[in-house]
Amino acid sequence: MVIKMSRPLHRGVPAIRVTSSSNGLLDSQVKEQIEKEELDRNQSSHRSRHRLTILLLKSSLVVIVILALTGSFWWTLSISTSSRGHIFHSSRRLQEQLVSDLWDIGELSFGTSRMKEIEFCPGELENYIPCFNVSENLDSGFSDGNEYDRVCRQGSRQNCLVLPPMNYKIPLRWPTGRYIIWVANVKITGQEVFTSGSLTKRMMMLEEEQISFRSASLMFDGVEDYSHQIAEMIGLRNESNFIQAGIRTILDIGCGYGSFGAHLFSEQILTICIANYESSGSQVQLTLERGLPAMIGSFSSKQLPHPSLSFDLLHCARCGIDWDKNDGSFLIEVDRVLRPGGYFVWTSPLINVQSSLRNKEKQKRWNFVRDFAENLCWELMSQQDETVVWKKTSKKTCYNSRISGSGPSICSKVQDVEFPYYRPLQNCIGGMHSRRWVPIEERATWPSRSNLNPSELALYGLHLDELNEDTANYRIIVRNYWSLLSPLIFSDHPKRPGDEDPSPPYNMLRNVLDMNARYGGLNAALLEARKSVWVMNVVPTTGPKYLPLILDRGYFGVLHDWCEAFPTYPRTYDMVHAEGLLSLESSQHWRCTMLDIFTEIDRMLRPEGWIIIRDAALLIDSARVLTRRLKWEARVIEIESNNDERLLICQKPFFKRQPS
Repeated sequence: MVIKMSRPLHRGVPAIRVTSSSNGLLDSQVKEQIEKEELDRNQSSHRSRHRLTILLLKSSLVVIVILALTGSFWWTLSISTSSRGHIFHSSRRLQEQLVSDLWDIGELSFGTSRMKEIEFCPGELENYIPCFNVSENLDSGFSDGNEYDRVCRQGSRQNCLVLPPMNYKIPLRWPTGRYIIWVANVKITGQEVFTSGSLTKRMMMLEEEQISFRSASLMFDGVEDYSHQIAEMIGLRNESNFIQAGIRTILDIGCGYGSFGAHLFSEQILTICIANYESSGSQVQLTLERGLPAMIGSFSSKQLPHPSLSFDLLHCARCGIDWDKNDGSFLIEVDRVLRPGGYFVWTSPLINVQSSLRNKEKQKRWNFVRDFAENLCWELMSQQDETVVWKKTSKKTCYNSRISGSGPSICSKVQDVEFPYYRPLQNCIGGMHSRRWVPIEERATWPSRSNLNPSELALYGLHLDELNEDTANYRIIVRNYWSLLSPLIFSDHPKRPGDEDPSPPYNMLRNVLDMNARYGGLNAALLEARKSVWVMNVVPTTGPKYLPLILDRGYFGVLHDWCEAFPTYPRTYDMVHAEGLLSLESSQHWRCTMLDIFTEIDRMLRPEGWIIIRDAALLIDSARVLTRRLKWEARVIEIESNNDERLLICQKPFFKRQPS
């Protein structure tokens, strides 16, 4: 991909206020009244002529567009086949330019009302997450944990720009940011720091303006010992052997503040945290602030937005979920997203044998979970102190060998939806009809796993050449992107940033969101280039369903509808990437507006974060108009190798809140 700087920075034009005064005195009130009436008539006439002129311009351009489209059609029929492609391409560019001009005239005709900048949200919305409103859910009758559910009500979105907290600071770069975060950047009280909770929640210290997760502390040694214990219970020498055992992706339920995943990151284990929405002391918010993967998710009543057979290991250390409740449906959901041969690790006081013997209620609850796990065809591998490890069966024949009526039934093909999107929890075993039923020990180990073989790609209707071409394209794209991630792009710098200026450091970015991930090519190229990032690969609900492919490659991903709010806190991503997303939404007749999508991007992006949008030229031209309203620094860049597409590179400014 060859790119060139071609357009200046598009900024909003400030409104001009005009005042007038009289230099002479009238002799009488009658003359004054006559002049006023004459002025009113002139102004009215001027406005009428202005509206008529705009209307005529718009009508003329519409007629021209129709004539151009019709003329090009009949002209194309009359020319030779060999020259059609070139002429059609040129004609299409002219048509797009006409429509773009029509858009600009339309914007001018609406005046400042259409171009008005979006206002900032009130201060109390600094941690605003649409679709998560506990008080409103309680008023609607939700209870028993369901009040934390994600409910996207009609009209719940507020199109305003979320300001950072008063003393917000740009997060420290990775890997320093893994251990130290700024207190002002997250909503947490000193009491919440020191109160007990999840095992890894307690492994933090408050130091004036910072929260520290010290790697040299005695408390951190507890995470290392705990990880070592789990490895031994699985039958491995230590956690460095997880990869050899087929473990690459871990879903950490109620992760505390991510210390378990932070420790395993050095072993090339990708751990994603999910936890309930919390208005203060959020596990997800603090984990993301540390530069670790996390998103809001709940086991209360709905399935997770992940395909069946997605993860190698699920982990719950005092995560607050009562696994014996709801007739075992929470455990059934664990089984659905767990790959064959995968592991479920649970740490809880309920497991302590001595404690359970003294408490009949605890013993009853533990017995239910143990027996239910057996009926799911899980093998109890080891039990030590408060921790137990189960291994999911690798053989489908196990389910047929169960005693009749003992445990949940197997889902029918109708029930066994591979791509659930917040569907109600099922009471049957899912994933059994999937062609992806492959035990983790039979899969290639990381990093070889990222290069799927032809038989694996055939499951998705892809050929090896297609994946290789995608990978090669993204190698070039990432190299070009990286050279552009500099404020110099918004200056009148005479050369393209990156030609002579030093490229941004490898650790400039950490949390990256890809809004239309396709095969996970951006993720693969960033890792290959040794950038210190992790990528949240999002597959839109309206697009091709390649999410299982992304997960099978050893990356993390989620299904999402971009007309709804993403389940994360404000200011949690350093860069948002969207290739072809606007075209995808346009093909769906714009179920929501482009402004809705862009304000959601602004909410998720940290101050001084980057937005890269690659799409059809006409859509990019429309998008750059909105960047003015969002107060983004924006630049449109031509792609010489593809004249039908353009890049829109934006940076979100750091607006500091003023004391009230």
